Amino acid sequence: MAEQSISELQAALRAGELSAAQLVTSYLQRIRELDQAGPGLNAVIELNPDALAAAQALDAERQVGRLRGPLHGIPVLLKDNIDTGDRMATTAGSLALEGSRAPRDAGLVERLRAAGAIILGKTNLSEWASFRSTHSTSGWSSRGGLTRNPYALDRNPCGSSSGSAVAVAADLCAAAVGTETDGSIICPSSVNGIVGLKPTLGLISRSGIIPIAHSQDTAGPMGRTVRDVAILLGALAGPDPRDPATRETASWAGADYERYLDPDGLRGARIGVVRGYWGRHPAVDRVMEEALAALRGLGAVLIDPVEIATVKQLGAHEHTVLLHEFRADLNDYLSTRGPGVPVRSLREVIAFNEQHRARTMPYFGQELLLQAESQGPLTTPQYLEALTAARRLARDEGLDAALRSHRLDALVAPSNHPAHLTDLVNGDCGSGGSSSPAAVAGYPSITVPAGYVFGLPVGLSLMAGAYAEPTLLRLTYAYEQATHVRIPPAFRPSAPLEA
Repeated sequence: MAEQSISELQAALRAGELSAAQLVTSYLQRIRELDQAGPGLNAVIELNPDALAAAQALDAERQVGRLRGPLHGIPVLLKDNIDTGDRMATTAGSLALEGSRAPRDAGLVERLRAAGAIILGKTNLSEWASFRSTHSTSGWSSRGGLTRNPYALDRNPCGSSSGSAVAVAADLCAAAVGTETDGSIICPSSVNGIVGLKPTLGLISRSGIIPIAHSQDTAGPMGRTVRDVAILLGALAGPDPRDPATRETASWAGADYERYLDPDGLRGARIGVVRGYWGRHPAVDRVMEEALAALRGLGAVLIDPVEIATVKQLGAHEHTVLLHEFRADLNDYLSTRGPGVPVRSLREVIAFNEQHRARTMPYFGQELLLQAESQGPLTTPQYLEALTAARRLARDEGLDAALRSHRLDALVAPSNHPAHLTDLVNGDCGSGGSSSPAAVAGYPSITVPAGYVFGLPVGLSLMAGAYAEPTLLRLTYAYEQATHVRIPPAFRPSAPLEA
């Protein structure tokens, strides 16, 4: 079963060589051996006590000829900021929400269950999706502890969808769901050697997800192959009356994204090379040049260089927007959690952390929470001006301008630097990421394995305009099928630096 794709698992289920119950049992055993023991990856924060029963029910459906689609009987893991209306908690990794259960499934979870997916459990994350401290350590939460990178256990898994990426890389599930505000799917997918897609804002419902900022938040699929990501995206995408941003996505409900996968999909594609992300790490540059050569060899037309002229102007506006929206959105979310939630506002979260400082803040503080709490409402001129500027700079004068002026299908850049050493004393160091333009614009981006630096994965990112997921899947599938770069992790204690 090791490293089998969703399609391969589904074929075994159809042939009767495997049952969903056996598949769940196998993944649970692997989690015990690799996550809870052995290398101690610590990617899974909680297991679903009803997963085996769900698998048995889906096996019974299969026996009478009722098949829900390509995810029927396939176990997936969810980031622990996604509500499940079952016996599992939803906490964003915070002890302030420990033991608190959501009253109903998130919109995307309803879709997954309807598609026949089995919710195997929840994954650890950077607490509050990396929006707690100015010097936090990715992959650490006060509830879940520290998640480790399976390629080198002393290296950081990046965040905030740390556990989801590590679980997929280590084959603890068939696929997983992460969330991103800026880089939280792309970075951990890149440094853990998997495929991660950050979709267009509104393609996947945001209802029932612990928020940072409604103008940028989105869930997205994470898998070991582009096809797995396409299959999972097909189940996740679609409208939800609880999320008005999904109204425009009705045509994508239940879409078959697999039909866009073409091994010859790069031929004639016009791709702009965003050289502004080169020159930050020589070894990454070498990997990227090899990737560009592969793209050319597969028939892509590279426009080199292409500039996203507004990149350096995005940060300050984005930060202002996130601070304002976090306070408003988190307060709104907590008000929906029912009587069992121990905190009802950002102010109460801050107070809880102070009261339990030894457990909640042993390594870093809550500076971002404090900054967010000090912001005014979403009617303040400061917020409205920042939001308008961020969208204009990221969309009209940023990605849209670059794509339009060069008649491009997509833009390409390094996803991130290789994983840095985990440092709970000093926190994270820079990641060299290219996620911000697409994140702020609300446009799709995808990362696919491109190579290795001292045994550490490096990803290649493609980004494009709104609802261009079919194009990105087509291009990355062609690249993946021609290069077959991905190597499963070996759970080394450290990176092999003697090379």
